[in-house]
Amino acid sequence: MTIVAAAPSPSATAPADGKGVGPLLRAWRERRRVSQLELALRADSSARHISFIETGRSRPSEEMVLRLAEHLDVPVRERNSLLLAAGYAPHYPETPLDDPALDALREGMERLIQGYEPYPALVVDAGYTVVAANRGVTLLLEGVPEKLMAPAPNAMRLTLHPEGMAPRIRNLREWRGHLLAQMERQIALRRSDQLRALYEEVAAYPVPEDAPDDEPAEPVAYFALPLRIEHDGRVLSFVSSISTFNTPMDVTVAELAIETFLPADPATAKYLHALAG
Repeated sequence: MTIVAAAPSPSATAPADGKGVGPLLRAWRERRRVSQLELALRADSSARHISFIETGRSRPSEEMVLRLAEHLDVPVRERNSLLLAAGYAPHYPETPLDDPALDALREGMERLIQGYEPYPALVVDAGYTVVAANRGVTLLLEGVPEKLMAPAPNAMRLTLHPEGMAPRIRNLREWRGHLLAQMERQIALRRSDQLRALYEEVAAYPVPEDAPDDEPAEPVAYFALPLRIEHDGRVLSFVSSISTFNTPMDVTVAELAIETFLPADPATAKYLHALAG
């Protein structure tokens, strides 16, 4: 599966409720559980100045907005929203993934996930839309109907939908709980109605009362929660790792994540290499 352009996420806009930058910064500070004094020390400012910004008595400079956002670990898209609320232009561009300016990025991700074969690897955006995947992912998608694959497959739907991978996942309840918790962390990190709607959708998918939740025939000392999934009469075990780009300067790049699936036991690794020939 080659890299495709996902549907664009909503661009940063000024808050619809008319909130200024002060209340927004206060909300991020409280979300991060940081006091005004602690934030002031981090940003080389004063607690009094931070208080004035939050109450609207002082308008922060563009540099100060970006500095506070950095120390509060505000996502790049939301940093643009803070700037707009303060009366400044967005600082970070949002370049479409198929733009020629991102040719090197796309080619690099393609080489990375193809080089990971025969193990599965894929790239998703902030809404878990799959924008690239290698041939190893076909193992995980065996039997998934076309309606879930097009036009822009969503990793959460593919995994948890009753017609997707879910019936073949042997530890469905555990893996489902892991994915929902991951989405909850993402929702807490960024304000996204789209992500909230996706969470509510996949969380509502029915889980069969007889959903498999068995243990391996032989005890295995897993080093992380595995995805245990049936394929061609076998049970394969994987642990996943998610990578993001360090200090991104573009909204699109900031919201990409590369997920790789590492065999969790020797039998799975041996089987995948045998399939690869």
